Amino acid sequence: MQIEIPKKRYIRVKVIPKSPKTEIVEIMNDEENTLKIRLKAVPEKGKANAELIKFLSKELQIPKEKISIISGKTDPLKLLKINYE
Repeated sequence: MQIEIPKKRYIRVKVIPKSPKTEIVEIMNDEENTLKIRLKAVPEKGKANAELIKFLSKELQIPKEKISIISGKTDPLKLLKINYE
């Protein structure tokens, strides 16, 4: 399934680690239009966070350095800041 990521400065993401493959599952129907993303990585020592940033970098076609996790580094629910400039 191909889901287009909205071009917003802040993105709310719910991750599901230890999945068969890394992919965007859906845009949830909540106030923030949270992206639900499955990750192959395990949630230990920052592996899932690193995979999330790498995946979004590829999907958004921007450098990894332009994506940062503002909150939720150890939570499934995360707030990301995207710098498109």
